[in-house]
Amino acid sequence: MKEYHIEQAAIEWLQQLGYGYKHGSAYSRDVRTVVLEDVLQGFIASRYPQLPADIVKEAAKEFTNNAGTDVDYRNRDFHLKLTKGIDISWKDKTGKECALHIYPIDFENPEKNTFTCVNQIEIVGRNRRIPDLLIYINGIPLVLFEFKNWFDHSTTENEAFNQIQHYKQDIPVLFEYNALTIISDGKTAQHGMYPASMEWFAPWKSINGRDIVDANDFQLHTLLHGLFTKERLLNYIKYFIFFEDHNGSLIKKGAKYHQYFGVNFAVEKTKQAIKPIGDGRIGVIWHTQGSGKSISMAIYTGMLRQLTALKNPTIVIQVDRNDLDWQLYENFVLCKDIVGDVKHAESTDELRQLLDTNAGGVIFTTIEKFRIRKDKEETEHPVLSARDNIIVIADEAHRTQYGLLDGYAANLRTALPNASFIGFTGTPVDNKDADTEQLFGEVIHTYDIKQAVEDGATVPIYYEPRLAKLHLANANIDADMEAIAEGSEENASLKWAAIEDAAGSDDRVEKIAADILKHFIRRTETLDGKAMVVCMSRRNCVKMYDALKKLEGCPEIAVIVTANISKDPASWKEHVRTKEQFEAIKKRFRDADDPLKIVIVRDMWLTGFDAPIINTMYVDKVMTGHNLMQAIARANRVFADKQSGVIVDYIGIGDQLKSATKKYTQGGGKGEAKIDMEQALEMFFNQLEACKIYLPDTIDYSSWRGLSDGNKCLLINTGLNAVLKTDEFAEGFMKDEKKLTGLLSIVKSSEEIVPYVLDILYIQHVSAAVRKAKSITGGKKDNQSRVRELISQSIESEALIDVFAMAGIEKPDVSILNEEFLLGAKKNKSNLSLQIELLRNILKGEIALRLHKNIKKYTSLKEEIEKVIDKYHKNAIDSYTTILELIKRGQDLQEEKRRQQELGITDEELAFYDIIHAKKEIIQQAGPIQDVVHAVCKAVKDNLEIDWTKKEDAKAAIRLAVKRELRGKVSLEELTQILAEIMDQAEGQFKDWPIVG
Repeated sequence: MKEYHIEQAAIEWLQQLGYGYKHGSAYSRDVRTVVLEDVLQGFIASRYPQLPADIVKEAAKEFTNNAGTDVDYRNRDFHLKLTKGIDISWKDKTGKECALHIYPIDFENPEKNTFTCVNQIEIVGRNRRIPDLLIYINGIPLVLFEFKNWFDHSTTENEAFNQIQHYKQDIPVLFEYNALTIISDGKTAQHGMYPASMEWFAPWKSINGRDIVDANDFQLHTLLHGLFTKERLLNYIKYFIFFEDHNGSLIKKGAKYHQYFGVNFAVEKTKQAIKPIGDGRIGVIWHTQGSGKSISMAIYTGMLRQLTALKNPTIVIQVDRNDLDWQLYENFVLCKDIVGDVKHAESTDELRQLLDTNAGGVIFTTIEKFRIRKDKEETEHPVLSARDNIIVIADEAHRTQYGLLDGYAANLRTALPNASFIGFTGTPVDNKDADTEQLFGEVIHTYDIKQAVEDGATVPIYYEPRLAKLHLANANIDADMEAIAEGSEENASLKWAAIEDAAGSDDRVEKIAADILKHFIRRTETLDGKAMVVCMSRRNCVKMYDALKKLEGCPEIAVIVTANISKDPASWKEHVRTKEQFEAIKKRFRDADDPLKIVIVRDMWLTGFDAPIINTMYVDKVMTGHNLMQAIARANRVFADKQSGVIVDYIGIGDQLKSATKKYTQGGGKGEAKIDMEQALEMFFNQLEACKIYLPDTIDYSSWRGLSDGNKCLLINTGLNAVLKTDEFAEGFMKDEKKLTGLLSIVKSSEEIVPYVLDILYIQHVSAAVRKAKSITGGKKDNQSRVRELISQSIESEALIDVFAMAGIEKPDVSILNEEFLLGAKKNKSNLSLQIELLRNILKGEIALRLHKNIKKYTSLKEEIEKVIDKYHKNAIDSYTTILELIKRGQDLQEEKRRQQELGITDEELAFYDIIHAKKEIIQQAGPIQDVVHAVCKAVKDNLEIDWTKKEDAKAAIRLAVKRELRGKVSLEELTQILAEIMDQAEGQFKDWPIVG
């Protein structure tokens, strides 16, 4: 079978969908034109019989005479005429002025159009070309198919894409009319816009919008039956294609399948739910971050504005925060072709003016602008419009829409009592958000993280823990607090300040800065990209900036935080920016060629800011839930050869990330937001073994680095000859090596791969030779041999980092623990929760004994802060570090046991020893302090009785006995103080006397 048979299969399926068919040679036409003018004129005459014959020809000419300096602008001009129609005027026989708005397609009645698939039609431009297949609708070539042979191992859809690029140069007239371009070898089939690069072409993975086909699907069949029914194709062309004008540079965009189905489902639900037909609860669209949610919102808005049943509706886009408001607003402005003019309410007064009208339109506002005007003595929010054709689109709906009894959300509903509501969100509806369904209705459509990654709508996120442990930097915190707080209750804020201070300690920040720069340089050696650093506070952002700037080789960096010039130090002046300056730096950071490579943020740009160039995020701030998921999504956007985003964790968000992703499965999704680095390594080693199978065991490259260039060439040739057994064998080797190299870009900083460097080098060199011999181009995301070579060089020269040493955690001596458990921990790292619980059980008994035998009173602020930091670590560090910390606690207990034995005291005496030893300077004792401890502990125990803590005479007896032992050794004043501590310890340690067992 050949390419021709794939072409014929497509024609067969299109005919089943009701399309006509003609071979290109059947048309008698000027080969320099692409529109079948007689067919177009025939449609116009039939659709608009009132038009005179000469006006029909004039109208057809208007549709085919496109304005613009280049093909992209002419394509836009035609698309607007195609979807919005044109005005035609003429005089009838009586001289009366007539006018009509006409379209070249009847979008409302698909069967009244002529759908014809035409193959092998000759077109002559700069060169003569014959496209494989065109779909003509009413004589206009709106869809182009380019096929490659499924059965030819030397060709892929990449060659079809490359052929389209030649067509654009040789027969540009065809692309004045092109709405959709398809590249396929049959098994694979991808749709896209003709000006787009290869990474923006994508498969169509559903026929009904609910069921997603699996990886073994024959994609061409699904594409044709999922998109090319007549009604769907016209719907897609009319509503789901648009142009963005970026300062004179046009970008043509078309929806992916999840956007097409999600928006159409939402439109149908709107027709059913809008008041007074329904209750105004349209529903929720959940499309994961980075999958084009803002585009879906814009398309939905454009479709609503054209629904005649809504009678020129007003669409209110309501968002939470102003930074996200501006980002989404700018996206809508770029989509002007489909949404029309967009207004932005700058104030409460302006919002009220915009809504106090019967005219439709699109209005952007933050929810806080629905405020009660106390300066106008308002006690409740006024009704701004009682119209029932107002649709409120809430961005991230489940976050600010509750509290309808009071607050902004309540004000919004009061202001627009007959409005209908729909929510668009990139994070799943939380189980705790019990009112979501009540407010918005059911989830209309879901597109989860796993599906987005599988489809290439987003790139996978990998997680790399590199913990830097917190510690208190200020040993004199008590005195400092007293001076600052002056006795007031400021514990909560001071504790948080202490955590911030610990995270921002000079030593810690400098270590992290050095590691960030080293890691970033590695990343950019093999793949161009930019990075975002997330810090806990604005102060820490500035400290991180200063630390990075001191390092040799640091690229241009910037701090992106809000400023408070009345409180900020003068030294922060360089980080203070106006709104215009923020916009300028946004553009610079998004520009791949701009030297600004790293930005440091606290909250700004963590939501509502898209920069696809970001491929690495360094996190030194605890985040949870949807805030965490939105933040890491900054690194999941598709961009050029970017294969993944990497989250490098210095603060310990691993478990929070796992917890947050659980909500994604509860909300109807099934995907994980991240792939653990351990999993990536496992995948890498499996792929390495898959590659080595192709090479004979007799090939020895163990001395690779010492070989001369000539001998390396001979050794590579040996591998080449071994792989070139058959085409299938060579093809399999190249595909497996390609997967290996993709995984390598993610795990290359892990020390586990160092012993396999020579394997990787040799496999990559052999693969390069095989590709040269076979002359096969790689896939669309292949980084080419230049990048593979850079990766190889990077591996050879990398200095590995000891993550635990960097985190301030010594590698434990595990001999005190159950060896069977430790063996399980090493072998089964996927069941960490069970391991932690087992480790807790191992330590439980001795910890329980120690805790009640040595009471510690937390009276100092410093000690209180230490408790907060400890709790903070328990919530922040991931499972691996939790195990290490538990092991360390076990070591501490063992150390206590050794200390007790060295001192020659019992378990019961240890706490009393700590009390007395702390006062040793004031105790007059000739012999060792242990003698006093023995005597004091015996005096306490000799006077214990049942329920002694409830009997004042019993406690008095103990105090007297202890006084006898200490009399003459300390002054009377000092005796009172030390006696109080001994009695406190006695009550805690011997409260349940007698102690059994």
